[in-house]
Amino acid sequence: MYPLKQVQQFNRRQFLANANLGLGALALNAISRRPVQAASDTLAKPHFPAKCRRVIYLFQSGAPSQIELLDYKPNLADIQKTELPDSIRMGQRLTGMTSGQKQFPIAPSIFKFKQRGNSGTWISDLLPHTADLADEICVIKSMKTDAINHDPAITFCQTGFQIAGRPSIGAWVAYGLGSENENLPAYVVMVSRGTGRTANQPLYDRLWGSGFLPTKYQGVKFRGGKEPVLYLDNPPGCTTNLRRNMLDGLEELNRIKHREVGDPEILTRIAQYELSFRMQASVPELTDISDEPEHILEMYGPSVRQAGTFARNCLLARRMAERDVRFIQLFHMGWDHHDNLPDHIGKQCRDTDQPSAALVKDLKQRGLLDDTLIVWGGEFGRTVYCQGKLTPTNYGRDHHPRNFSIWLAGGGIRPGTSYGQTDEFSYNVEENPVEVHDLNATIMHLLGLNHKLLTYRFQGRDYRLTDVRGNLVKEILS
Repeated sequence: MYPLKQVQQFNRRQFLANANLGLGALALNAISRRPVQAASDTLAKPHFPAKCRRVIYLFQSGAPSQIELLDYKPNLADIQKTELPDSIRMGQRLTGMTSGQKQFPIAPSIFKFKQRGNSGTWISDLLPHTADLADEICVIKSMKTDAINHDPAITFCQTGFQIAGRPSIGAWVAYGLGSENENLPAYVVMVSRGTGRTANQPLYDRLWGSGFLPTKYQGVKFRGGKEPVLYLDNPPGCTTNLRRNMLDGLEELNRIKHREVGDPEILTRIAQYELSFRMQASVPELTDISDEPEHILEMYGPSVRQAGTFARNCLLARRMAERDVRFIQLFHMGWDHHDNLPDHIGKQCRDTDQPSAALVKDLKQRGLLDDTLIVWGGEFGRTVYCQGKLTPTNYGRDHHPRNFSIWLAGGGIRPGTSYGQTDEFSYNVEENPVEVHDLNATIMHLLGLNHKLLTYRFQGRDYRLTDVRGNLVKEILS
């Protein structure tokens, strides 16, 4: 009998490797060779000429109300407090938060809209800085999704599936195109907390995970504060030379282990240790904004001086774009406005409006907007009817997957346009519906990737970000 500790150290590959049977040798070859190839396999080039080289995804977690921001419905004022018609709702499902309501009174927005720029795009007064971009952005009013609650809806936006476990969009892009900067990750994530609702919906690191792709493609989370990347700094007393010698020895041990068991994650571990060593020099230089001119800091707003804010993260996103980080994703929490919406959404817009607009303007003045795609939006929309008590100055809105609004700008996007149309209640899509898979397919296309061809075989099936759906939205492309 083997000692218990030794038995616990045996795994399937080791058992087959030590079995003196032809079948065992063949099985080992079958299960080890393919993953080793997959671990280093990447297209590293687009399927066709790309319109953009990088993406900055400004994800507004919690679901901004399209009725308050980008989907102008002036006629709602005439039917305030009246019941949402059954012919509009058509028996569509509700969340548990409003399914028990006896009435569903119409709640028009209390905020004013204006037509902006030469394009005449309707944009709310809540977004004065975004309004200045009317001729730069494309507003999609006809987004729709399958999920009605936050976690599955955000997971669906990021991975193309409502159940956790699949690769995120940034991981797919990193797998498909690789990195253009060997000293920084291909996929970087930053998270900020909004002032509009203190009880934020939680965000999980799996939202930027690699799923069944090799872990080298997962997003690297940058935090505010003195240590932007956890465990990157050397401990006290550890010099750079000492760290280099330690990593060299560790790599030799890892390669011995890889030859023994053939686990592709060992190769990933080696690559990530080397990237971390290079990041010890590149990350402090990236996150130090002391070289930014005063007029640039003022453009992003006063909170840019505070680490961890959405404004600071927008500025860092521009600095990452300059350094050719492939996929940059900012998550901003606090948009879940079931009650007291007028107050909460005003605070959220003060968090995000000026920095978002500044990012677009800053990229443009540096010649980077043409090859950088900006995406701004959340996981679903909000209901036209009120959740809770409706007053002339206060109301709430529940989750609404049937339609919501986003905007895009930059590389490959037709500027100064609006796409899609909803009904007079902003409840159903009437023209040009755009599903989450369609948006993701279009993002991939702008990067030069055919979403149907970018696949990965896992458990006997070829998976892709868009599952078995997704259509290119050609009308929004320049």
